[in-house]
Amino acid sequence: MSASWKLTLPCTRAEAEILKDDIAPFALMEPVPVLMTSEIDPARPHEWQLDIYFEDEPTADTIATAMHLVPSAAGAEPEIIKLEDRDWVAVSQKGLEPIHEGRFFVHTPIHSNAVPADSIAFEIDAGQAFGTGHHETTAGCLALLDRLKASGRRFRNVADIGTGTGLLAFAALALWPRARAIASDIDPVAIDVAGQNAAINDVPLGKAPGMLELVSTAGLVHRRLRTRAPYDLLIANILAGPLINLAPAFGNAVAPRGTLVLAGLLDAQAEAVIAAYRRQRFRLAERLDRGEWAILRLVKRRRVRGHRPASRA
Repeated sequence: MSASWKLTLPCTRAEAEILKDDIAPFALMEPVPVLMTSEIDPARPHEWQLDIYFEDEPTADTIATAMHLVPSAAGAEPEIIKLEDRDWVAVSQKGLEPIHEGRFFVHTPIHSNAVPADSIAFEIDAGQAFGTGHHETTAGCLALLDRLKASGRRFRNVADIGTGTGLLAFAALALWPRARAIASDIDPVAIDVAGQNAAINDVPLGKAPGMLELVSTAGLVHRRLRTRAPYDLLIANILAGPLINLAPAFGNAVAPRGTLVLAGLLDAQAEAVIAAYRRQRFRLAERLDRGEWAILRLVKRRRVRGHRPASRA
């Protein structure tokens, strides 16, 4: 095994929560670097550290990309060290234990032999894009999807907005295999990663029922997303600000009595997001809190037609 390199930068806890599964800017590198975040000192809970492992010495452009991921590190001097000859990708993935949420089992390649016989398993390589299942928001979405299936809910038309690795779209199709599903992401690199993960996990790509269609776009701008609406299940694991901005578009895209699963918001942001969707005739049906993160399930109310006034003779 050739020597490896590690780039280290300080970051905040909030940045670490967003970045610990998200290395989309590096996803086209070969081999893909491994990103890890960690708490430096429990006595200073908001001070965290970002480590990125490369097989080759990082270039100036690579360092600049890493700096862009953590704005709080502006002005800091990145620490770059050459490591001993070890497979640091395997070492780092060994520390990412599989996630078991309901019937789902999400694992990295190194744990492929540990899959329980009764589970729905997905292999997601660590560090490719947001959504490996290790972040509380992604795991919480898996838990809500599992509960919906257990309650007997059926969905025929599914959208996953901001899909990242594709994991949540894969999960929805596994639970409702006759559904039509479409997944989108604003980052074309994430869509490439989702396509690769679909091949690894035997998820068929296409437009027919039981298949997943992938598009790169912001929000619901893409024609295919608008054409395939209304959806009876729409999943969006992004951030609170975009979720609030997209409330009118999601309101138009979800069918009456349809289900909306929202994540990527801190618990302190939940009420603002819920209020934005109440204005679009959604009611809160369920809320999960994972750490500092909230995962919401909302249901769209049917429009009640008003009575026409009686005509006068």
